[in-house]
Amino acid sequence: MQKQNPTPAVRMMSASGILGYGFPEASLKAALERKPHMIGVDGGSSDPGPHYLGSGKTLNSRMAMKRDLSLLLRGAIENGIPMMVGTCGGAGGDPHLDACADIIREIAREHGLSFKMALIRAEQDKGFLLEQLEGEKISPLGNAPALQASDIESAERIVAMMGPEPYRQALAAGAQVILGGRGTDPAPWVALAMHHGLPPAPAWYAGKMLECACNAAIPKKHDCLLVTVGEDYVEAEPLNPELRCTPMSVAVQALHENASPVIRYEPGGIVDTTHCKLEPVSDRVVRITGMAWKPTPYTVKLEGARRVGFSAFTIAATRDPGLIGQFDSFLEFVHGSTATKVKALGISPDQYRLVVRVYGQDGVMGNWEPNKDALPIELPLIAEVVADTQEIANAVLSLARVTLLHSDFPGRMCREGNMAFPFSPSDVERGAIYEFMLQHVLATDDPLGMFPIAYEQVGGAA
Repeated sequence: MQKQNPTPAVRMMSASGILGYGFPEASLKAALERKPHMIGVDGGSSDPGPHYLGSGKTLNSRMAMKRDLSLLLRGAIENGIPMMVGTCGGAGGDPHLDACADIIREIAREHGLSFKMALIRAEQDKGFLLEQLEGEKISPLGNAPALQASDIESAERIVAMMGPEPYRQALAAGAQVILGGRGTDPAPWVALAMHHGLPPAPAWYAGKMLECACNAAIPKKHDCLLVTVGEDYVEAEPLNPELRCTPMSVAVQALHENASPVIRYEPGGIVDTTHCKLEPVSDRVVRITGMAWKPTPYTVKLEGARRVGFSAFTIAATRDPGLIGQFDSFLEFVHGSTATKVKALGISPDQYRLVVRVYGQDGVMGNWEPNKDALPIELPLIAEVVADTQEIANAVLSLARVTLLHSDFPGRMCREGNMAFPFSPSDVERGAIYEFMLQHVLATDDPLGMFPIAYEQVGGAA
């Protein structure tokens, strides 16, 4: 029997792929004219690598994030709707969340804004995780090795990926601005749709469309996407008239970062799109129907980063055809000669690693490069040393750099230098570097327990 009073459709906007990437003010204005039920933006990703999680630094600049947050916050307050940010600061740890909260408070002071704000933390206590490991609550994904206690103890920072439940809790508590630590990308929009009574299947599908904003439209650019969600459908529409959603562009976004073309695993369930239909409503709007939600035991993914050493690198290039024709053997000599010089400094081989990435030859594909015999006109290269200390990294790099520059090779005609260096100083310290060390999920019966929520009144009396 058909429901007598179906839940009204919900309109939600996503500003851009990641907070700080920017978006046109005109697109935000167009979204607000459509009276959305919320505006939001995803704040991060693991795509840029482990540095941000390990170091606690934000992915994008404070200046860029403040510009985006100022527009979104003022739009939300003026229109009386929630604003939500997921995976704040790029990696979603405590320092990333705190950085975004400080920006929000500053904007509120500058513009005289008042609202209730919720901060949802995702960084995990190592003692808690060790208890969960001992209780066999943590299991590997795919071919990942079993987690050891030493892995947890060696991590610089570990976060868990929250689902929509903490956002729903904050909405129910009356928060208008909700900043989340690390979470699954669709979570803020899923929470809003379900907060308004919509079922999980279209809510999760809508969240997938919104997590990267106009990645679901063509031509691709960082811009705002509006999604309308009903009880059994989702409609996607870009706010910029220069862009359009097509069944193909929406299908591509549905495949984004997903191993299966039709099955997507989320906290507490599976989004099944096997029977989805993608149909154009106009030349710019696409309607999706037929998605399903299948509940599963609740798990949250863990992400962690640990320090693996200190790095220094240099950038150089050669256009010498005689050198390019024998570059592999030349690099073998550079590695061997550098090792001999480094040994004279009292540095052992297990204290450092020299890596030379040769662009134009195999710098992108590495050993998978299919055209190994192609001879380029010039070769740029990046020589990097990863070592136990910054001092050792700097010392080894300086010896590798001079070996690249001033070593002979058969047929050499230029007696000055083999390499062109675009910068002075040529050697650049990277400081501490990190690696991801968790590909595991934690089973829990409480979707809220790992994600404490703190509330504060911004711009007014508590």
